[in-house]
Amino acid sequence: MELLLVRHAQPAWVVDGIGYNDPHLSDLGRSQAEAVGTALADVHLDEIWISPATRSQETAAAIVEHHRTEVSTQDWALEIQLPDEWNEVPVEAISEWFRESRSHDRDQWWEASGPHGGETFRAFHQRITYGLEEALSSRGTTRVANEDDLWRVPDDDTRRIALVTHAGTNSVVLGHLLGVSPQPWEWERFSSAHASVSILRNRPIASADIFSLRSFSETAHIAAAGLNVTR
Repeated sequence: MELLLVRHAQPAWVVDGIGYNDPHLSDLGRSQAEAVGTALADVHLDEIWISPATRSQETAAAIVEHHRTEVSTQDWALEIQLPDEWNEVPVEAISEWFRESRSHDRDQWWEASGPHGGETFRAFHQRITYGLEEALSSRGTTRVANEDDLWRVPDDDTRRIALVTHAGTNSVVLGHLLGVSPQPWEWERFSSAHASVSILRNRPIASADIFSLRSFSETAHIAAAGLNVTR
């Protein structure tokens, strides 16, 4: 099994000083999406899983147009949910909270959800890992009991699945499959660029399988298209 983790292209988070929780792609983002779609055009994909967020759906559209394969929206793959009160408000207020939150300790980070509610990092991590395991299990791949990094992948499973999601989602997926100790700042440990591609592939070991990180945040296709690489 091979998993291609594609981060969505650059979104228009802020327009005229106003922040949006579920933005469309920016002009650059649309070009980045076309570049990653072209880069994956000749790569066989058995399935494409997409976050329901607008920025992921728009990025995935540039990939899907090159493939005749099973496409599904995976609700569990949505990025951590910001408070509704942060939608369409001046971006300075949001930026200030993030600056202040840098001083929080680990326990505060796990339970952090913004001053107006929203999803905590703990709830986000649980949603992603549970959803991922359920999706993989329905396809025959399960985690070995009491093991952090050992999985059971069917010997004949050669499928390649592309996940078009988010920096946070992909970071939790990476950490969980690699057996890395979870933290509430996963996206800082695995900092991927917009429209980048990371590849995980299972490898037999210890009478089971591990997932091996074959490449991370590959952006050669962005540079080849003469576009800026953004994060």
